Amino acid sequence: MPDQSPSVPVTATASAPRSGPLSHTLDLGLIGNGTVSALIDDRGNWVWACIPRFDGDPVFSNLLSGVAANEATAEGVWAIDLIGFARAEQAYERNSAVLRTVLTDEKGAQLEILDFCPRFRHHERQYRPVAFCRLLRPLSGAPRIRVRLRPMRDYGAQRAPHSFGSNHIRFMGTDTDLRLTTNCPVSHLLNERTFRVEEPLAFFLGPDEPFSTGILQGVRDMYEQTDAYWKRWVRTLSLPLEWQEATIRAAIALKLCVYEETGAIVAAMTTSIPEAPDSGRNWDYRYCWIRDAYYVVQALTRLGAVDILENYLKYLRNIVDQAGDGPIQPVYGIGFGPELPETEATALPGYGGMGPVRVGNLAYIQHQHDVYGQIVLSSVHAFFDQRLLQPGTESDFRALERMGERALEVFDKPDAGLWEYRTLSNIHTYSALMCWAACDRLENAALALGLVDRAEVWRGHARTIRAAIESRAFCGEGGSFSACFDHAQLDASLLQMIDLRFLTPDDPRHLATLAAVEAGLRRGEHMLRYAVPDDFGEPETAFNFCTFWLIEALHHAGRSDEARTLFDGMLKRRTAAGLLSEDTAYDDGQLWGNYPQTYSLVGIINCAGLLSRPWRDVR
Repeated sequence: MPDQSPSVPVTATASAPRSGPLSHTLDLGLIGNGTVSALIDDRGNWVWACIPRFDGDPVFSNLLSGVAANEATAEGVWAIDLIGFARAEQAYERNSAVLRTVLTDEKGAQLEILDFCPRFRHHERQYRPVAFCRLLRPLSGAPRIRVRLRPMRDYGAQRAPHSFGSNHIRFMGTDTDLRLTTNCPVSHLLNERTFRVEEPLAFFLGPDEPFSTGILQGVRDMYEQTDAYWKRWVRTLSLPLEWQEATIRAAIALKLCVYEETGAIVAAMTTSIPEAPDSGRNWDYRYCWIRDAYYVVQALTRLGAVDILENYLKYLRNIVDQAGDGPIQPVYGIGFGPELPETEATALPGYGGMGPVRVGNLAYIQHQHDVYGQIVLSSVHAFFDQRLLQPGTESDFRALERMGERALEVFDKPDAGLWEYRTLSNIHTYSALMCWAACDRLENAALALGLVDRAEVWRGHARTIRAAIESRAFCGEGGSFSACFDHAQLDASLLQMIDLRFLTPDDPRHLATLAAVEAGLRRGEHMLRYAVPDDFGEPETAFNFCTFWLIEALHHAGRSDEARTLFDGMLKRRTAAGLLSEDTAYDDGQLWGNYPQTYSLVGIINCAGLLSRPWRDVR
């Protein structure tokens, strides 16, 4: 996970301490279609959206501008200002990625806003363009609004130049041009004029080409088809009996984090939301980490969403082919790009003014040996699941053995570890565990294919790695496992020994490890990744995914009531959109870190499935 800085020096240029309340919060809704996405605040203001894809130039960059979207001077925003605003209500359409916001003014007039990115079947293929849609409709009275449409380019450096026609405005972006087509008078938008909404208005911000049908009916049709697509997709999920709404919302958000052109899965939609106030722990998560993607496909496959697994396996095969005989990187671009040079976008002050804003992530040059296990664990499902259009073959297995061979070579070599330490290098137990899992699962795949000789080979390799872990990462009789070989150290990833099937839940070594991790890393209802100082000092916030790991471990240890209590507490910390960021301040519960965080959404799905009562209880 991209939770620490990369392995080459990066200046930690934390901003001056805050003197007042934050200009933004992470209480944001997410819309998207597998090509682009947008984050929308609780009053319907668009504050973040990148084009032509998730890692592109943010055409709406207000989230990192240091100025609240409701301020008149705000840039990089698409705001619908209701004159005399009194209150707002916002929720997703049921089982859908369509976001509905209702604004009410002081006199009771109401305006409905429907926001979505079009996605549906069209001409026998999936229609998911670089496009955004808004539908406005007066519900009561005569709401008066002002539309502030201020797209930016070059990471907030300047307003996007524009030209216009009778029913459209053309914006010139850095990588692509956009055209807004609307039945709203264009002069109202260009002059940011206040006007009454007396009839439905439609906005389609998409490719720089003419809109092929009537705009109002065309966007309405897109809304209906998009809403229907999501409802049909949700029907394919195998949900737990309890916490269905939370599971559905997390699953939809995870699907929105998939760049379907290649199958890549981004860690989050944002860059540089700090992990803690004024910490300088600001990273760009708009790329595909092999580790994060493994956890995403694991969770969604448990729900039956094999479409995402299949597409991601195509991405993995391209990555492995591209690497050849070289090492596998921990992170790649969503278009397979191996290089992610890191720069700073100086025109953007940062979230709440807390820069720097980083573009790119130098973690790509690190060595993180757990990636070999995650590639194997993601891929081995294809040898067992008959639903897949392309089941695993012997040829696929032979190619996958290269990952096992690399795991065997490096399991006892120092690396940056899953927390991506910049200057610390150790033989990390989690990395060795994943290398063991690679060999163990290759044995399973070989047996499924009837390759008995190869199964015996991989069984032997798994035994070799297991012996090393049990001798070099265990602290002695009555003790616990350590996060590193040959010296005692704690981190929350030790709780993954059960999920990886290295230990059984009743193994005394696991119970001792759980006790040690709780004593050293638990902070009330939260869990730290680790507690030792790193290049930026001591961690100041809890890592949400690690809290979910704790919940799982407590359940396996027979403490299910406590696990359910902690899980309910985590669900209460979700935003109104049902989402979570990466980190939570354990003193005041405020969310920090990039958003929405795939790790955290995975935790919701996994814990709901683990803790829920079975369906047979209702029969």
